[in-house]
Amino acid sequence: MSSVSLKTFLNPKYWYAWPVLSLMVLLSWMPRRVLWLLGSGLGWLYYWFPSPACRFAARNIELCFPDLDAKARRELVRCHFRLCGFAIVSLSVVWFAPQWRIKKFITLRDWHHVEAVYASGRKVVLLAPHFIGLDIGGMRASLERNFVSMYRQARDPLLEYLFQRRTRYGAVVVERMASLKPIIRNIREGRPFYYLPDQDMGERASIFVPFFGIPAATVTTLSRIAQSTNASVVPCITRLLPHGQGLEVRFLPAFENFPSDDPEADARRMNVEIEKWVREMPEQYMWSYRRFKTRPNNEPSLYKK
Repeated sequence: MSSVSLKTFLNPKYWYAWPVLSLMVLLSWMPRRVLWLLGSGLGWLYYWFPSPACRFAARNIELCFPDLDAKARRELVRCHFRLCGFAIVSLSVVWFAPQWRIKKFITLRDWHHVEAVYASGRKVVLLAPHFIGLDIGGMRASLERNFVSMYRQARDPLLEYLFQRRTRYGAVVVERMASLKPIIRNIREGRPFYYLPDQDMGERASIFVPFFGIPAATVTTLSRIAQSTNASVVPCITRLLPHGQGLEVRFLPAFENFPSDDPEADARRMNVEIEKWVREMPEQYMWSYRRFKTRPNNEPSLYKK
């Protein structure tokens, strides 16, 4: 991970960063209700501006919830972006606030499932689906045990500096294009791996298994890492609480009999579980990225205008 310090922004080329950083520090001390009003308002405004993110979100919800009528789908998309706005301004808390405020802002539930795995002598992979608060939940979990996760290096120094703030309490991040060796080494050293596997990584890196009944390019990395590190998979779900009450990170019991000897069966099982959690709070899944971008057998894109 390349290091970006505040000295970088002394260069006139990067002076634009100072107002942003000042605003983020100010937001990090705002009451939760104020963050909710600001964030949800920004998200509501964003919903009304035509953008690829809004189009992809609407299309994904149409594909995954065909039984909803057009009005219900629009309301779901609108609610989704209001929550996205709240999640974005809430990042200021985990990036700049002290530990005591982070712990007050984000509630941890059932962490004992993680400690039970370590007590049994196994390692831990935290399965963190793409819910919109996942970066915030990951930062909160890292205060219990320093974990390892993957990230994509940002070209913009300001974004890279903000991403680096996730490591200020000891978490380890590995560039996503690197090999898995640093990840495996950190898992074996006792760090939980905070893993986001529900991404379309292209046909070469994936197999096609159903997600909401649609063939979706799905990586088999979860079962391979669990197998190679003697790790149990503990689901980790981050939920934004209603009306700006903060966030909640919930840990579920470790998967039983996982991984199996069949990577495809493991990928199917993972998608079934993620789909179940998404149905519990559909407005909080990250619908704005193209989960069904890669199509099998050169099928036409599901995202054409």
